[in-house]
Amino acid sequence: MKNKSIFLLAGIATLYFNNTYAQETPQDSTRTASIDQVVITGNSNPKKKIESSTAISTFSAKEIQKQNPISAAALLQRVPGFAVETSGGEVGNNLFARGIPSAGAYEFVQVQEDGLPVFEDGALQFANADNFFRVDNSVSRLEALRGGSGSIFATNSPGGLINFITKEGGNDFKGTAKLETSTYGLMRTDVNVGGALVQDKLFFNVGGFYRTDDGIRKTGFKANQGGQIRMNLKYVFDKGYAKVYYKKLDDRNTFYLPIPLVQNGNDLKEFAGFDANYGTYSYRNISQLNIPQAGGGFFSRNLEDGIHPKVDVLGAEFKYDLGGNFSVLNKTRYTNINMNYTGIFPSGGPTSAADFAKSYGITGNNFQYSSVSSGAVMSPTFVQKLGFWAIDKQMNNFVNDLQFSYKFDKGNVTAGFYKSNWKSHQNWNWSNILATASDNPELLNLVDTSLAPNSTGYSKTYNGVTEMSFLLRDSQVQGSLNDLYANLDYNITDQLSFNGGIRYSRDFYKGYGVNTTSGNLNNSGLTTDGTHSFLTTTADDNMSVLGNKFTYWNYDVNRVSFTTALNYKINSENAVYARFSNGFRSPNEEAYYNNMTNLSAIKPVTTNQLEVGYKYYSRTFDIAVIPFYSTLKNLSFTDVFSDGTSENKFANTTNFGVELEGYARLFNNLLEVTFNGTIQNPKYKDFVGNNADGTTFNYDDNTVRRMPKFYFNIAPAVNITKQWRAYASVNYYGKRFQDEKNAQTLPSFSEVGAGTSYQLGKIRFAVDGTNIFNTIGITEGDPRAGSPSGDGTIMARPIMGAAVRASITLDF
Repeated sequence: MKNKSIFLLAGIATLYFNNTYAQETPQDSTRTASIDQVVITGNSNPKKKIESSTAISTFSAKEIQKQNPISAAALLQRVPGFAVETSGGEVGNNLFARGIPSAGAYEFVQVQEDGLPVFEDGALQFANADNFFRVDNSVSRLEALRGGSGSIFATNSPGGLINFITKEGGNDFKGTAKLETSTYGLMRTDVNVGGALVQDKLFFNVGGFYRTDDGIRKTGFKANQGGQIRMNLKYVFDKGYAKVYYKKLDDRNTFYLPIPLVQNGNDLKEFAGFDANYGTYSYRNISQLNIPQAGGGFFSRNLEDGIHPKVDVLGAEFKYDLGGNFSVLNKTRYTNINMNYTGIFPSGGPTSAADFAKSYGITGNNFQYSSVSSGAVMSPTFVQKLGFWAIDKQMNNFVNDLQFSYKFDKGNVTAGFYKSNWKSHQNWNWSNILATASDNPELLNLVDTSLAPNSTGYSKTYNGVTEMSFLLRDSQVQGSLNDLYANLDYNITDQLSFNGGIRYSRDFYKGYGVNTTSGNLNNSGLTTDGTHSFLTTTADDNMSVLGNKFTYWNYDVNRVSFTTALNYKINSENAVYARFSNGFRSPNEEAYYNNMTNLSAIKPVTTNQLEVGYKYYSRTFDIAVIPFYSTLKNLSFTDVFSDGTSENKFANTTNFGVELEGYARLFNNLLEVTFNGTIQNPKYKDFVGNNADGTTFNYDDNTVRRMPKFYFNIAPAVNITKQWRAYASVNYYGKRFQDEKNAQTLPSFSEVGAGTSYQLGKIRFAVDGTNIFNTIGITEGDPRAGSPSGDGTIMARPIMGAAVRASITLDF
């Protein structure tokens, strides 16, 4: 009887939904029909998506709104071919395109806003591209291109282009306002308005957000606080348009780094005293640093500032019809960035109290730990050494992209000149501190009780600091890029089209590094506690001191990139294409620094990619299947370890994979399903050499580190009525290896989200949940710890714990 009742209810529901929906699209549908979409990224002119011989994913403002990503990285998880690590917080995350390994950041893709880079190099040290842009309601759409023509239309982008296109005003005044809160103290307001100042001529758009929250991981302070504003004016005339725009970003975000976990094969458990889903070492009790310097004065830092960029962007865009089917387009932008970066970087894993004391020369049980804040003697089971890393960066970038286009009966040709000047000057000041190995860490002092308080080396700390300013760095990199490019689109027949492009890069890089020496405070006249001199502590024994010796370097790049493709449009809904592309990526900032005195050791990373694809787009169903094969040469590995040294190895890689992307609207619009997935097999080739200690290694044919062979996202949604919608999403991230020698396994995991929304006229109510089952899923181990060993207590960076956000959006 019970089963019959279920079948009866199901039948009634089916009849109800069929009658309710008929053939109409629900108001809260997330999808714009791909068959109608036009793309501009990686193309010389706007082109229908089905006619573009590229692997490109698109997201409209409405789709982004429905997904409500917690960060830009979370949104990019929906793009096949992009393996994204989202565990760093709102910013500072990593993206790997088509299995290309790197130390992190956005090293082989270029992140753009309106077709120009957010910053010319998106993988400078501690300056991931996502530090400098935010997704808010002023974004009109996202276009994400993998491989293909990326190297023709941008620099250092063999992995692809990520282009966030901002909204512009129209004749009708329109706007949106959003208020959002959460289970972790979030209060966020987004506003965007646009319209006409002069009908059909002069248009404006202004948008931005302000946000404050405590962070999903419990820091004890405001983890994220700040916002941005964007504005643009566009004047349209008979033969073109002129646009000017400005962006201001002033936002600080806590950066989350590895925490201790216990691993047994694929099984992960919490380390005693540490909440894997909500705990962090970045905590209020250890947030302040104030230490004297060997060269005089004091260095002060506040962890609560986190990653704090102040970004000012001023740009302009001009397009003009020259007549005779010729047109000119010029884009120009100036970006200025001042960023303070402060983070807690674990130096290895938790250590027993006795073993840590022994490592600092204290024998037997002659050690005593005490609380810095209260002075009370403590007996911690485990202690943790933590790097208190402070980096300041001053960056600027002036870029101009001038292109001429000519249209003819069978297609068009575009030629352009791209000029970019950029500079990055950075200062580092790193110290190590000692704390309890817990998610509410307390700062510790350590003394040798076998010695008297006035004895040399009695204390191993200075107010909880074990190594005071042990690493200072002052360095600068400048780039002057001069690139010529051309692109041809030619319709061989009504169905068959050809695309070919070439880019010549004549780029010049230069910089310097300041040499350092060692010093201490023994003869400074300062005391550790008002009584004892710095002879009584070892914390200052190896302080870094900047000298007056500079090492200058210059490096030139002289390369050609090219691509060629064919696209065959079978009919209005089906198309196939094939593309070959050759591109490169200039050496990264750390590679320059490591090899200042021997630049012959580094070379640009060269790539070859072959891809074929099948696309089917209709009003209710999309599918794209894109197999690809890629090879890379001269790939550099430049992880900075916790002691300040860097890995300095070079490898070749190969990768064969398939990208899948699909969408379906089923049962008269009752059910919508979006899907993307990647299957790949990235391998090292010819990866042999010597380690820093003189031992040899051979990683040939090992799996590329941190790269899953399989990952996907699937997001079904049920349109319960035309106004009421519910959805779920599953992100699956396959097993990976943390290191090149494939010793440390990072287990696979699935992250499940869910939510619902209701559209009441022009007001939308929504609730969105992330990681609702509190999965412990690690995206990376600890790349700063050197070679990991496998099971046991490990250091890793897990995804955030379960959280719920609620929002109200008004469209007007």
